[in-house]
Amino acid sequence: MRKALDISPVQETARIQDLIRDLYSSVPEIESERALLVTEAYRKHEALPAVLKQAKALEHILANMTVVIRPGELIVGNLTTKSRSASVFPEYSCAWIPGELDRARGPDAEILSVLPYWDGQAVCDLAERLMAPEAKLAMDHAVFNADDCLYGGIGHIGVDYGKVLKSGFGGIIREARAAIEKTDVASPDCIKKRCFLEAVIITSKAAVAFAGRFADLAARLSCQAYGRRSQELRRIAENCRNVPARGASSFYEALQSFWFVHSIIQIESNGHSISPMRFDQYLYPYYKADIESGAISREAAQELLDALWVKFNDVNKLRPGFAREIFAGAPMFQSITLGGQGKDGGDATNELSIACIEASRHVRLPEPSLSIRLWNRSPKELIAKACELCCQESSPPPVFFNDEAVIPALTSRGLRPEDARDYGAVGNAAPQKGAGTNAWSHAAFFSMAKVLEITINNGCCGGVQAGPRTGDFTSFTAFGQLLNAYREQTGRFVSLMANAVNSIDLAHRERAPMPFASSLLDGCFEKGMTAQEGGALYNFTGVQGLGLADAADSLYALKRLVFDDKKYSAEQFGEALRSNFGGIVTDISKNVLREVIRQLLAEDGALSPEQAAKLGGLVFNTPEPSERSNDGPSELMRDIAEVPKFGNGFEDADLFAREIALIFCKEAEKHQNARGGAFHPGFCSAFASVPFGEATGAMPDGRRAGAPLSSGCLPANGSDNAYDAADSVAALDLAIATAGAVFCQKFHPSSLSGASGPERIAALLRSFFGKGGMCVQYAAASREALMVARVFPDPRPILITIPGYSVFFASLEKSHQDDIINAPIYRILSY
Repeated sequence: MRKALDISPVQETARIQDLIRDLYSSVPEIESERALLVTEAYRKHEALPAVLKQAKALEHILANMTVVIRPGELIVGNLTTKSRSASVFPEYSCAWIPGELDRARGPDAEILSVLPYWDGQAVCDLAERLMAPEAKLAMDHAVFNADDCLYGGIGHIGVDYGKVLKSGFGGIIREARAAIEKTDVASPDCIKKRCFLEAVIITSKAAVAFAGRFADLAARLSCQAYGRRSQELRRIAENCRNVPARGASSFYEALQSFWFVHSIIQIESNGHSISPMRFDQYLYPYYKADIESGAISREAAQELLDALWVKFNDVNKLRPGFAREIFAGAPMFQSITLGGQGKDGGDATNELSIACIEASRHVRLPEPSLSIRLWNRSPKELIAKACELCCQESSPPPVFFNDEAVIPALTSRGLRPEDARDYGAVGNAAPQKGAGTNAWSHAAFFSMAKVLEITINNGCCGGVQAGPRTGDFTSFTAFGQLLNAYREQTGRFVSLMANAVNSIDLAHRERAPMPFASSLLDGCFEKGMTAQEGGALYNFTGVQGLGLADAADSLYALKRLVFDDKKYSAEQFGEALRSNFGGIVTDISKNVLREVIRQLLAEDGALSPEQAAKLGGLVFNTPEPSERSNDGPSELMRDIAEVPKFGNGFEDADLFAREIALIFCKEAEKHQNARGGAFHPGFCSAFASVPFGEATGAMPDGRRAGAPLSSGCLPANGSDNAYDAADSVAALDLAIATAGAVFCQKFHPSSLSGASGPERIAALLRSFFGKGGMCVQYAAASREALMVARVFPDPRPILITIPGYSVFFASLEKSHQDDIINAPIYRILSY
């Protein structure tokens, strides 16, 4: 019989809150140090092959960057000198950097001094030269966007952390040397393979030396400290001399070794979604051994985990404008996967799984995100503990994955059964085999709504012929003609997206190979090549659809009102869209209302919290002078509202949305990437719905021009009945969306309060997964609190949930805050 897991709370220590206060005590900065160091290294080693040049650059950075041990830290290893700051990676792109410097703090002479060196030889320069003009045009018109990969590192990997924990980098160096000795010097592949293996040795030695610098610093600081802190620093020095040079001999050493690997990947690549994957599997042997031997108490182990959780939030990234809007709030998508089946098919949940959930409960910060794998043999303790997080407002709720849907979906993509069972989540929702996959799961975002707008305009966008001429919408006599035109436009634009992404892929292969990360991915040693060349065991490219509900509801409205019932002509719909459904300008300013309310709040007792919430809502719902509103619903708008929508439990509308989703997915999976793998579709759009919506006109489902598009697989006009909405999403049959698809439902905290709250979440989980749902997230959210916080920022940060991840509400721009406030709040009703 399985031993019950202990889910009793562990007391949080005062140190953890001190670490959090220190972390957020200063404003993040854009730092110049890495930009200077990488430029120095490239200038010195210009003649070397790219992979050796990259290795020498990482070696130079790790040997010369400022190392810092922050007050009270137990796990050490910084990426920047100041907390939560961002480095500059000019080798990827640099033209946009001066603008970001101006936006953040003004020009930086040191950073600006190195940018001319990279002009023309950055990754993006080569990618843009390779890219088809038609693909660039489509990106300019917001049909799709790949800015994050075009201007920055890729990320979206989970490496073999366990390999370093077992043998250290000493073992990896020995493995590389042995592989060099086995190479056939007469082979045409010998030179490239040896270059890769030599680069692995260089970066592995650099990682060991980097840890040694922290050991030296900790030893010096211990001489200046007293009492307990002096002892802690001596232990830190000892840890850093042992790992990651050698295998870890304790849970503490294993955590420290893990963090060195994790942080160095960030320093090398500038990518986000560097995900620890199945953290509770490769670290559990060290946890179990120390707990059972008495070498560490459960409480002390928990404090180490909590300290590491705080450390995850020190990672930051500088992004260009459009990518910054898509990834608003600066998330880094460091996903930790817990529970689920093991490679042998049995349940893999353990005591460390529970401790990781407890760490998220203690820390309540955006990073890391938790991905909980469930199946029919998951322990009830895991489900109960995870569901508790969903019920706590301003806590980061986990994402739940259904093993019984995800594993078959991955095997259908060619993964071996044991690898599919060993999947973890990368980023906010992409399932993949850890330590062996280079998946690019957010290579591009694709607007299904924009494609429909272009279809209605016969391939035109902004007066430019951006897509094929598929026929005048007003000349269609049957809905099938419109749907076929939409298919053709989708196929064309997906092909252009593939061209753009493959151009970026090739540019990264030529100019930004990653020998350090590649040394920890299965397949790279055997093939003797980096992950960027296709060295990983599995190579995918994930492209994410958004505006699914807008496109599906719009097409269904046209089908019903124009082609089936013939109540309106195509000309009438076209005129309504061009006029934005007859909007008029209002003349009430939110600023006036804000000032009045501020004055009232300044007077003690003038407003109760309830009155402030109502007035905050009034401000939020009042249009700006430049915004447009309607002076009353027209007959057309009333009829559009009556047409069944995806997300309300109407079978016809849901099956129609499924067909529209499949159009995008089937087109995406036709394409191959530059690493020999396939494109995988998904529906994880982060905040892309906001900037893409600003570039999209009015839609036939009644959505006005410029309004946010629907996010990922979420309904745009869904029911507030949680079960109805879940049934609709489950009907999409997203087994084909192996690049990820998170269905996020938010509930008012009052509906999840008390002991019954977690039980309600568990019931929703059972229902959704029982109908074949793959991935879901539940969160507590108070619209009233957000309305007040938007107008009058609360000194206590409010953590809010976007499908798949969490950010601080105050870190978002106004348009993103509006989108969050407008997100539906569900009720837990029975069928």
